[in-house]
Amino acid sequence: MLKVFKLPDLGEGLTESEIVAWYISPGDTVTLNQHIADVETAKAVVELPSPFSGVVSELHQPAGVVVHVGEPIVSFDVAGAAGTADAETAPAGAAAPAAAEVREANLVGYGPAVERGGRPARRSRSGAAAAPAAAPAAAPAAAPAPVAVAPVPEIANAAAGERPRSTPPVRALARDLGVDLETVTGTGPDGLITRDDVRAAQLAPAAEAVPADTTSTGVTTSTGAVTPVASARESRTPIKSLRKLTAAAMVQSAFTAPHVTEFLTVDVTPTMELLESLKTNRAFADQRISILTVVAKAVCIAIGRNRSVNTRWDEAAAEIVQYNYVNLGIAAATPRGLLVPNIKDAHTLSLSELAAALAGLTTAARAGTTTPASLGGGTISITNIGVFGIDAGTPILNPGEAAILAMGAIRRTPWEYRGEVALRQVLTLSLSFDHRLVDGEQGSKFLADVGTMLANPGMVLTMV
Repeated sequence: MLKVFKLPDLGEGLTESEIVAWYISPGDTVTLNQHIADVETAKAVVELPSPFSGVVSELHQPAGVVVHVGEPIVSFDVAGAAGTADAETAPAGAAAPAAAEVREANLVGYGPAVERGGRPARRSRSGAAAAPAAAPAAAPAAAPAPVAVAPVPEIANAAAGERPRSTPPVRALARDLGVDLETVTGTGPDGLITRDDVRAAQLAPAAEAVPADTTSTGVTTSTGAVTPVASARESRTPIKSLRKLTAAAMVQSAFTAPHVTEFLTVDVTPTMELLESLKTNRAFADQRISILTVVAKAVCIAIGRNRSVNTRWDEAAAEIVQYNYVNLGIAAATPRGLLVPNIKDAHTLSLSELAAALAGLTTAARAGTTTPASLGGGTISITNIGVFGIDAGTPILNPGEAAILAMGAIRRTPWEYRGEVALRQVLTLSLSFDHRLVDGEQGSKFLADVGTMLANPGMVLTMV
């Protein structure tokens, strides 16, 4: 029996995901929960397990395609289910199978386990099949033979007299852009109209009005419209997945929270000397304790003295939420874009434990295995822009957080030291905070505490 697996909601409230890679092909035999694909959400790459055991019948979408939640992605011929009917395609009035497969809800979005007996099927949109002739009165009653019904995707039919084939999100996009789908030729499977087709149709009139340019090219569609393609003068990259989420989050943060940024330049020579001494200490020989590790520890300590920077503004409840724990976000530049995974309960970790946690976050980010769980629930963040040779900046708050600290590059700079001018290792800290939650005095004290610990690590003893 054919089972159609539709892209599930991966538990992040997202509406679409990109299929990064398939690990199965038509004809392959798979088992329940076998890793069949990697799916990239706006936050992370997730391993997609199989919800069925059986033989792969068809891959509905190739790798590299963005698929909306609820769209079919793969069909399975479920082994041992011959003579049973799918819960969505069984003929109306069919008898319940003796032993229907019970599917575990092993991934968010799969839904509850299938009840025995299923439910009546929806009628095909192309018209109901003719009813079979009645059996002779003398013949014994027999159960009707199962009828194979092809799965019906949630798209409009392309039959004559019906609207063009497209998905609901594509139709919504067409309405927003003022594009008549009747004039659009679909380039997707079986003529399905895609988002790119709609956008190309919107640009077509403008493209026709532009004088010819020998450095650009175009493709003439069956409707006569000219669809622009990449040229030597420009290139286009679809906005999707992580970049789309990052953009939305930054816009929301910038135009919701009133940002204030303060700067503090600190002589961190004592901290750098401390790090050098740890390298020769056998107790820390196998640990990678860096300036970022020390800053992370200093932030956790300073929060205990300035708790307003570890809060959240709850607009709906008209409340300020005070976090009594620190989930410390660490901004990471990855091939996929900006990620901010966080160290859970960072305030409870020692310097060595923070170093190990930071190494784990970095390794996962570079490998593309950062989990959605590690990206959610942050309370305050650090971004190290110094690794790019930048001295200072005005970082944008991670949505839902009250503060973010940026570390600049450490430079040997002429600095007043013990009444003289000497070359010292100097670092600039930039603190952005939500002025609804953090007053200037509170933000300044927090920044000063972090700076004091970096300038004189021994001062930690006076703060804990």
